[in-house]
Amino acid sequence: MTPLTVAPTDEADDSNAEFRSVDAQIALTLDAAVRPQPVRVAISEAQGLLCAEEVVAEHALPGFDQAAVDGYAVRSVDVRAAGEEPVQLPVVGEIPAGSRQPRRLQPGQAVRVDTGAPLPTLADAVIPTAYTDGHQAKVTVHRSVPSAGYVRRAGEDVQIGDVAVRKGDTIGSAQVGLLAAVGRAKVLVYPRPRVSIVSVGDELVDVDRTPSVGQVYDVNSYALAAAARDAGAEVSRVGIVPGDPKRLREVVEGRLLMSEIVVVAGGAGGTSGDEVHAALSDLGHIDLTRVAMHPGSVQGFGRLGPDSVPTFLIPGNPMSALVVFEVLVRPLIRAARGTRNPHRRVVGARLLSPVTSTKGRRGYLRGQLLRDEANGEYLVQPLGTSGAHLLASLAEANCLITVDEDLTEVAAGEQVKVTFLAQRA
Repeated sequence: MTPLTVAPTDEADDSNAEFRSVDAQIALTLDAAVRPQPVRVAISEAQGLLCAEEVVAEHALPGFDQAAVDGYAVRSVDVRAAGEEPVQLPVVGEIPAGSRQPRRLQPGQAVRVDTGAPLPTLADAVIPTAYTDGHQAKVTVHRSVPSAGYVRRAGEDVQIGDVAVRKGDTIGSAQVGLLAAVGRAKVLVYPRPRVSIVSVGDELVDVDRTPSVGQVYDVNSYALAAAARDAGAEVSRVGIVPGDPKRLREVVEGRLLMSEIVVVAGGAGGTSGDEVHAALSDLGHIDLTRVAMHPGSVQGFGRLGPDSVPTFLIPGNPMSALVVFEVLVRPLIRAARGTRNPHRRVVGARLLSPVTSTKGRRGYLRGQLLRDEANGEYLVQPLGTSGAHLLASLAEANCLITVDEDLTEVAAGEQVKVTFLAQRA
């Protein structure tokens, strides 16, 4: 079987260049993570955000003893014999859910209750309707229940003083429901980091125009904006900025005032990369370097503006741009959100086809991750061809295969590290 080559075909010959390791570059970028200041929002707007406070319950849940089923509220001692022979009790009233009218149960009586209804005083159990003949005036009970049977006790779920939602928890639908249940209308959260996406290039046109000869559609601002949203950011897709240094500087300088992270696509590699670097250099220090990875080894990173905003210069090649974003930008967004582990899940998988790679660089190869139903083993099929510019195969991929820097080939059947990407529904 012909091995799938993972080679830096979109980059110039750099065999004599010095590289920074991928791990060192990741550490450098993560060190710049700054979490936005917490804000208080309505619980309906908190979904997907990280909680920034310990939410202590000021109300018990449930707030009162209530019926867990439709049935009859009773004293359990009055129906103890029902397991041997039927017991008849007079029904002295009915309590619907939401009733605020207090009731008192006398020995030897029953009160009809709906699910969620408050129990009358002295009642300590509920007989489900299915255990009775269902009569409304005098009910015959065929089965006994213990004390607290079919009753939701006050504070059974959450007691006053309990922590309902912890600081650092992601607020999902269950957390929103719990916040509502303990009477919280608002909650302190860490907002999504604001990310600005800029595409640089005189050859770019937006998707609503027809490109002329020598022009191409702006893929990066759309693809990277989608990737940033997937990572949990609040995204501003700035769109296309011409290669004019003055105009680029003005745009980036403006975005630095309203962003926690700025990404400039088309700002690394070749003459245009040097021009972008020069245009932004007086906004702060930005390091244009080669990272020991492919695709996307040529890239830049620095902290610009008065607030030292982390700023990325990444390749203009869409495939390379997305890989660099996945490896370096996405973890920074996750860290800025306060996520405990900013990295995606990594598993070991057995290769179904051989691959080759470039020595000295960590290869990132798109793949399709599968599961062997017989033994649960992960299998991975490399996708695409050797062209690092090919975007269609990335759209089919659900993982990235990592080929270590010291390997030049990996045979079919060998184990590789695989990073999960977002799964298609």
